[in-house]
Amino acid sequence: MAELVYPPVVMAAKAAFKALGLKFDIRGTEHIPATGGAVIACTHVSYLDFIFCGFGAQPVKRLVRFMAKREVFDHRISGPLMRGMRHISVDRAAGAGSYREAVRALHDGELVGVFPEATISRSFTVKELKTGAVRMAAEAGVPVIPMAVWGSQRLWTKGRPKKLFQRRVPITILAGAPLHPREDDDYQSLTQDLRVRMQALLDKAQADYPDQPAPGEDPWWLPAHLGGTAPTPEEAAELDKKRK
Repeated sequence: MAELVYPPVVMAAKAAFKALGLKFDIRGTEHIPATGGAVIACTHVSYLDFIFCGFGAQPVKRLVRFMAKREVFDHRISGPLMRGMRHISVDRAAGAGSYREAVRALHDGELVGVFPEATISRSFTVKELKTGAVRMAAEAGVPVIPMAVWGSQRLWTKGRPKKLFQRRVPITILAGAPLHPREDDDYQSLTQDLRVRMQALLDKAQADYPDQPAPGEDPWWLPAHLGGTAPTPEEAAELDKKRK
């Protein structure tokens, strides 16, 4: 099927990145297969992570089909774009159909992007993961590629005002070595392994990040264990419960 929508969207995104002077550090893309299916399992610290996670596959010239909540597809502006880019709508009340669609896409040789934490992590650490990424990879016989994105939270994240036009923000995108789940594996154990790998990538991205909050500036975009004022994982969990 011809790609009529996705390439122009990628070109527009790249033009926007250039206009804003965003500074990218993209590493580990050799782990993303040049052909064939794979699950990209990405950390989730902002509303823009799907853009940057997809951008992380550009060095190997791959397009990522993301699983996203149905409401995004229902929106009058984003909906046509999401459908045109052949992303996968997720109805949380009836997820089996979305799961089957993702497995079909993997069988067809697509990269499928997922956020196994399900929601944005307010603590900027990796939350407990859902097992879906590992399960669909095992069923389709494809690898899971862990990925971390860092810096995107400075542009737009949960509980903070949008700063979409902030200039020269560094964005780090790190991909890690693949996991190869099998259908007879312990999915809970593999999912915990995936979480450890994703946290290690996020730790590295945070340690290598070239910016720090200015003196006197609220370090809200740093996790608490690095001296930031983001909620701790425990505090973040309580906030999430209150807002359900």
